[in-house]
Amino acid sequence: MTSSTDRVVIFDTTLRDGEQCPGATMTFEEKLEVAALLDAMGVDIIEAGFPIASDGDFESVQEIARRTKNSVVCGLSRTALADIDRCGEAIRPARAKRIHTFISTSPLHMSAKLNMTPEEVLEASIAAVTRARQYTDDVEWSSEDGTRTEIDFLCRCVEAVIKAGATTVNIPDTVGYTTPQEYRGLFETVRARVPNSDKAVFSVHCHNDLGMAVANSLAGVQGGARQIECTINGIGERAGNAALEEIVMAIRTRADALPYTMGIDTTMLTRASKLVSAVTSFPVQYNKAIVGRNAFAHESGIHQHGMLKNPATYEIMLPEMVGLNKSSLVMGKHSGRHAFKDKLKAMGYELGDNALEDAFRRMKDLADRKKHVYDEDIEAIVDEEILTAHDRVKLVGLEVVAGTRGPQRATMQLDVDGRTVSAEAVGNGPVDATFNAIKALVPHEAELELYQVQAVTEGTDAQAEVSVRLAANGNAVTGRGADPDTLVASARAYLSAMNKLIARGVRVHATAAE
Repeated sequence: MTSSTDRVVIFDTTLRDGEQCPGATMTFEEKLEVAALLDAMGVDIIEAGFPIASDGDFESVQEIARRTKNSVVCGLSRTALADIDRCGEAIRPARAKRIHTFISTSPLHMSAKLNMTPEEVLEASIAAVTRARQYTDDVEWSSEDGTRTEIDFLCRCVEAVIKAGATTVNIPDTVGYTTPQEYRGLFETVRARVPNSDKAVFSVHCHNDLGMAVANSLAGVQGGARQIECTINGIGERAGNAALEEIVMAIRTRADALPYTMGIDTTMLTRASKLVSAVTSFPVQYNKAIVGRNAFAHESGIHQHGMLKNPATYEIMLPEMVGLNKSSLVMGKHSGRHAFKDKLKAMGYELGDNALEDAFRRMKDLADRKKHVYDEDIEAIVDEEILTAHDRVKLVGLEVVAGTRGPQRATMQLDVDGRTVSAEAVGNGPVDATFNAIKALVPHEAELELYQVQAVTEGTDAQAEVSVRLAANGNAVTGRGADPDTLVASARAYLSAMNKLIARGVRVHATAAE
């Protein structure tokens, strides 16, 4: 039997730390969509953003604070008082709110990054927590680069910030440097040496530079921490953060070794993974634990034989536990709107009338072109509709001439702010010609950094899912598009990325899009 002290708080930072991953920037609407799913899934705390970073971040944190029904909404701030004031204003509408303030505490960071003495860092920490308490009773303090901080100084800081009113203390492995044994020992030591440690919840926040983020996070809990900071799909800076879905399922599956409780609805994990993958346009690796395409696939003859005899031979979890249903034929050209709407609801989607109509039209079109329509096909369509609902530049039509006898040629029509424009372009291959046609219609200086194609389902008639990353003026964004025609999917992906650049203020030169 577990007690209240064995309850682990899940702190999701997909919208803050996860979004800092290069190319993973989300639009305002996408952030709201992710936050709503995290709230419904049972995430205890949603770190919605870094309000001082930009007006866009402030507005998204504020709107998430207004809309969130169950989760605590948290904003990040440095120890600068202006940061904290901005954060306090952003989270003000929330039913339950938290300010998360951080400062570097390692000798390397204090000297090379902050140019501050340890005493100055200590004073700044106390002042920041004191200021944050003016906005909320729920204040978290973090020691950036905590695992490379001198233990005596770390204990001084922890004692001081708890005395100042911090209710959560986070000791992050900011650079993914520690090992499980070290990290567990760190929490045991700090909790034993700090006399008022029982007045705060301790938190782990681990990066995956050495591939140990999840193991380190769980070790920290074994050392006494009761909050885990993590992200969907493990997205985040550099090699990413600890993956929420891996942590949650490790605790649920190994209750014998990890006797803790939490409030996550695990049947929503697959849906959350797919949504975050869609809005960031970061594909999930096939062999990713819990939510990867191959996580519950068995190709080896020996494995298949065992699975037929007893699934427990090779599966330690049931696919249904994480919300994974076997791909099934669910829709066709004779399916009606009502059935389609019911199917979407069962899959976790709630679309407005216009988006529903567009998705339904594309599903019917797909059913005319493709032998079987699978759940994954519908997800690809709907995710794209969600992403492109507010796009200013949309694909109207595309015709491509390709083959061994070049040059390859693309003729394209776009809707640019409600005005249809068309152009023809040639290129070194059909994809190049397609992208050149877009540039002819909406001139810009963005550079193509990534072009990637994968199939949504199996078969030669499968939809192609294309990812495109564009970079301009220091902004890197990724777009995704799906269609049975790879060239159409490529155009959709390129336009998706370009619209994200436009939304971030990057200027294009087409009169209609200015």
